[in-house]
Amino acid sequence: MGDVDSFHNKAREKCEFLMREKQAINVVLRRQTEVENHKYKAQLHVSIIVVRLLLKIGLPFGGHDESVNSENRGLYIEVLKAIRETSEYIFNNTLESAPKNNQLISPKIQKEHVQFFAQEVLLSTREDIGQDVFALLVDESSDVSKKEQMAIVLGYVDSLGFVKEIFIGLVHVKDTSSLTLKNAINEVLTSNKLSFSKIRGQGYDGASNMRGECNGLKVLILQENDTTCYVHCFAHQLQLVVVAVAKKHGKRKGAKRLV
Repeated sequence: MGDVDSFHNKAREKCEFLMREKQAINVVLRRQTEVENHKYKAQLHVSIIVVRLLLKIGLPFGGHDESVNSENRGLYIEVLKAIRETSEYIFNNTLESAPKNNQLISPKIQKEHVQFFAQEVLLSTREDIGQDVFALLVDESSDVSKKEQMAIVLGYVDSLGFVKEIFIGLVHVKDTSSLTLKNAINEVLTSNKLSFSKIRGQGYDGASNMRGECNGLKVLILQENDTTCYVHCFAHQLQLVVVAVAKKHGKRKGAKRLV
């Protein structure tokens, strides 16, 4: 076999190392991957808990200053910091203890988590409605950036007989014409496997593009399904009453200020 440093002995030693299964490259990489997967799952589990809590209470995620040196980095990160104090394993695998490119705290990641929850809520709503009928509630207005946004809500009666109103989407529309709104509503309903044929009620405000007798959204949907009953939105009626009362009974001259 030759000396210890002979080519034969060196080849035999390398062959023995290769035959040791626990030291094989693929085994070592697989073991390392499993460890990283466990760490990531623990990190993801805590993030989901934080997102679910903030969504349930309806609180904002971000903060004004989310830098490491900030005293208040926003509710998402601050709640995450509080939870990680309860477990050494979680503490060692979240925030600054995790890789800088895998901390799950960026605004993009937070929005993705929210979208996943939204998809689950929509799926639950679709299953709750099933093949039953529902009512359509729609309103549109411009946001601070002057973009037109349309909110869509579905009203239905669940299997237990309770009336529910579920917000299913906020859609950006290029204009507020009745045809544009109808097409946007159709896209939302189609994406949620719903159709105009199941609509039995419509609720909008009194704007001409919504309840107009000629080309309003109400008429366009009635052309698709003539069983959809239109009801002027009660919230909008109340708003009109409050505005009218406020204008009628304005501040009178000589009236004393109530403290």
